[in-house]
Amino acid sequence: MSRSSSAADTSRRASSANVYPLASDVSRATSPVESQSRSSQRLMSLDALRGLNMLFIIGLSAVIVDLCNLWPGAISSVIAEQMTHVEWNGIRHHDTIFPLFLFLAGASFPFSLAKARAKELPTWRVVLKVVFRGLALVALGVIYNNGVNFDFANLRYGSVLGHIGLAWMFAALIFMATGRKFQICLSAVILVGYWLALTLYPAPDVNPPEAFSRAAFMERAQNLLTPENSSSIQKNLSMEGSLVGYVDRTVMPGKLYKKVHDPEGLASTLPAIVTALLGMLFGSVLRAAPKEIGEWRKVLILLGGGLALTALGVAWNEIFPINKNLWNSSFVCFVGGWSAIALGLFYLIIDVLGLRRWAFAFVVVGANPLAIYLGRKFFDLNHTRDFFFGDAINRFVPDNYQTLATSFAGLLVGWLILLWLYRRRIFIKI
Repeated sequence: MSRSSSAADTSRRASSANVYPLASDVSRATSPVESQSRSSQRLMSLDALRGLNMLFIIGLSAVIVDLCNLWPGAISSVIAEQMTHVEWNGIRHHDTIFPLFLFLAGASFPFSLAKARAKELPTWRVVLKVVFRGLALVALGVIYNNGVNFDFANLRYGSVLGHIGLAWMFAALIFMATGRKFQICLSAVILVGYWLALTLYPAPDVNPPEAFSRAAFMERAQNLLTPENSSSIQKNLSMEGSLVGYVDRTVMPGKLYKKVHDPEGLASTLPAIVTALLGMLFGSVLRAAPKEIGEWRKVLILLGGGLALTALGVAWNEIFPINKNLWNSSFVCFVGGWSAIALGLFYLIIDVLGLRRWAFAFVVVGANPLAIYLGRKFFDLNHTRDFFFGDAINRFVPDNYQTLATSFAGLLVGWLILLWLYRRRIFIKI
């Protein structure tokens, strides 16, 4: 090997180490400045988990479904079903993709904030950047849903990007302005208040006057812990009768995704703020210097806190059924706990134990999430897939396996494009 190529290889390894410092390297930091610098750097586990999550969007779910269809059975049927959304109450794997992304966006913020403070940026500039990013995601979401369309009365303003933007923005502002104890208490108040509001208060536009009588409110209050005994509570937690749908029908302009309800509407943004805030709370644990919180203690906090939140979500589900469309309190607890557990495991394997090579395929995806989401809308990847693989699949792959081969080829094309962007350090960000 030539001296120049060896030097280049050393430079690349050094660059990689700067982006994803090993836990053992962090533990050797001695000066406060060095500790602050390292604590503001990205964690490989964050990008790897985000990448695995985003792989389901770019085609992994289709590959899994096609594999299950090749070998039908009870187990494969259950697995394939997990690649779909529930209609209303309940939860499947596909329902965790969106909240996990929001949780990880929150978990990344303490690192971004530390980096901004290390550069001595004034608080007003950080706030301005947070607000700009949140509102820009709202605008991108509207364009994503409707294209460049000026029929304002018929636009859909609610969107996944907008939901992320608003929830993350308000959570970031709260995180910057308050302490940990306040954030935990505020999260509890929001979740309990959301439960009480949705359970006790009916939607005015689909309920008769007697639903707002004192007797009706007393009946619902008496059945808070036994909602199955109250038809009024059941109606309040339905798509048509929920307070969430009423707020969106009343306040939001344009059209709603499900006509009477929008899963990315304004009302459900309130509990979504807690999802992002939970990510920031757990992310601040990971960002803490090793002298403050040891690496293994960080893992225990994430796994223990995640298990506690998941258990709370399961228990709350008995009286407040888990519902992604409403983004309700039991859903926030369950997916927040699940997200913390997943992050804790990835952090343990990748950043603590240093087992990193396997995660590179996921990091390539996780480093460019906005490119993935927008790329699906603005570019026809199916055409690219068919251009490179269509004839080969038709000629050489048996008929029974062509659907699977097509799905896998689409996933591969998407990943190779992201690899090209990653190698050239092209990252679409706001």
